[in-house]
Amino acid sequence: MLPSDITAIRSLSTPTASADPLHGGLTLVAVATPDLDLDAYRSEIRRIDSTGRADRWTGGDFDSAPVISPDGTMVAFLRAVEGDSGKHAQVMVMPSNGGEARAVSALPLGVEAITWSPDSARIAGLARVPERGRYGTRGADDRQVSPDAEAPRHIRRLDYHGDGVGYVGDQPKQLVVIDVAAALDGSPADHAVTALPCSIGAPTWTPDGAAIVAPAPRDLGAVETLASDLYRFDPNTGATSLIARSAGSVEAARFGPDGTLFWLGASDEEGVVAEPGGLWALPTGADVDGAVRLTERASVDVLQDRSALQFRGDDVLVAVLHRGAVEIRAVAWKGADAAASVALSELRVVLGGEVAVRGFVVIDDVILATVADATSLGEVVRVDASGRVQRLSDFGAALRATGLHRVEELTGSAPDGYPVHGWLVLPEGDGPHPVLRVVHGGPFTQQEWALFDEAQVYASAGYAVVLGNPRGSEGYGLEHGRAVIGAMGTVDVDDVLALLDVALERPDLDGSRVGIMGGSYGGFMTSWLAAHHGERFRAAWSERAVNAWDSFSGSSDIGWFFAEAYVGTDPDEQRAKSPLTYADSVRIPFMVAHSEHDWRCPIEQGQRQFVALRRAGVAAELLVFPGEGHELSRSGRPRHRVQRFEHVLEWWGRHLPQS
Repeated sequence: MLPSDITAIRSLSTPTASADPLHGGLTLVAVATPDLDLDAYRSEIRRIDSTGRADRWTGGDFDSAPVISPDGTMVAFLRAVEGDSGKHAQVMVMPSNGGEARAVSALPLGVEAITWSPDSARIAGLARVPERGRYGTRGADDRQVSPDAEAPRHIRRLDYHGDGVGYVGDQPKQLVVIDVAAALDGSPADHAVTALPCSIGAPTWTPDGAAIVAPAPRDLGAVETLASDLYRFDPNTGATSLIARSAGSVEAARFGPDGTLFWLGASDEEGVVAEPGGLWALPTGADVDGAVRLTERASVDVLQDRSALQFRGDDVLVAVLHRGAVEIRAVAWKGADAAASVALSELRVVLGGEVAVRGFVVIDDVILATVADATSLGEVVRVDASGRVQRLSDFGAALRATGLHRVEELTGSAPDGYPVHGWLVLPEGDGPHPVLRVVHGGPFTQQEWALFDEAQVYASAGYAVVLGNPRGSEGYGLEHGRAVIGAMGTVDVDDVLALLDVALERPDLDGSRVGIMGGSYGGFMTSWLAAHHGERFRAAWSERAVNAWDSFSGSSDIGWFFAEAYVGTDPDEQRAKSPLTYADSVRIPFMVAHSEHDWRCPIEQGQRQFVALRRAGVAAELLVFPGEGHELSRSGRPRHRVQRFEHVLEWWGRHLPQS
């Protein structure tokens, strides 16, 4: 895979279906592709049939998020539409048997997270509602000004900005309800039904369609908080009331067939970081504090996304992170009296193995899921009631045609006997190959079995790539994830190096030619390892890194809680855990890569590291990407993604040349 081959990437939405596709049901999925000519991501909606064909179903180049109405007659989806405030996603509706797509919303900053009412008459969604005179809207004097000419922002809270969004207090997400018949008759929804001082999460309708339930910050954000609860909203007036208090936070909720309210979230009993996702249930008739946790905190980590919570028979189906996989597992629901917190070993695997489930739906007792694996970033698969799995698409064909490299699992032990786990992506040829140890971000996330475009690009350039999930990662139980709280740069370092040593036992890898690289937390680890174990590596590539906890605390969108949660507030301890403190110990060539608009790890983190390295006499370089945020390598402008790859390969070509 070459850098320019990102145009072969196909990213899929969760499927939507009117019935089992093998029995004539309409099945739709949105497919997004990087376009280098447009320097943007095209997205189109495809129809998947029983033969595996994936014909284009809508005519737009920026269509996404299709949802078929419960009665099967209509399809709602999002389409990027040019307006006074720029191009934003508006809700479109069209007949499921084909026809013209018509806009039913006209919100200044667009709509997201759409869902049909049970009677197929209304659509609920979320819209960022801008303060008047901002984001291209007209002010009180009816003037429209550029962002640089807007009035000053008077900020009184710590939670005032977010990476990839910008300032959030003057554009909170509010609930939008669209009367489809009225909208099609010429009255598209142009305002929200709520006007809360906080943002609302993904909505779900009550079974009778009389109300909407959605997460929102505790006490509706009266003060800064990471806690959230479930609120009930009147779809006509926006009147709001608490329906369920969580154990910490709520990400998504759905009503089960018996009226039970289920949700995905996390507890905050030991803090706000490294908490595994769980499944909760609030039985019908229970009070706001009557929820029970159905999955064990110690062993089960549930993907917190509304596309990963569904029902089949007496089972609640969720997506569970487990050793690099994301599997569909079944939680048996026998009512509140029988509710108990179940361990991972007790959850039946419905769809598992070396896969990463991105989202799924249940239709006619059949599961339709979007699944990534080592050969594809996403395919639509069908799982019948007997557990038979059938692949219905082949969107990975274009990537496979670029030449994918084999992936081998690695296992071993750290110096203290703790097990380490990961993968090796191998280039062609007999070797011995130079090696790149790539560390993922987070730290509380996981490297997956799914195809990793970066590793494939590096392997195509002749590098063996070592990937893994050191302590601090998700998917290996509670204690694994919490092991680095107050201890970054300790056991995680042991695991990173131990997995590298497992790989270097192979005769086809060259232990004298090894590079270290990573982004975000992986960038922190790269900076740390270069200073403390630099003799192991020829050079380092540290990207969008945390290098100094003191300034991170006051500049990052999450700094006001994240630094304290992982490192603490003591200035001496923050300095001791900051790679910047040890910049003068680095002896290897060092690239600092950063994005100008990164609000998660602000660019000053990279600038301070670069200056300290150069002053220490290190052969350091700084690479800055204009206009990009923290997600550059995953969802940045396609041309920037290619240019980043080219710089990475040029760097390693200089410092880790092929023999």
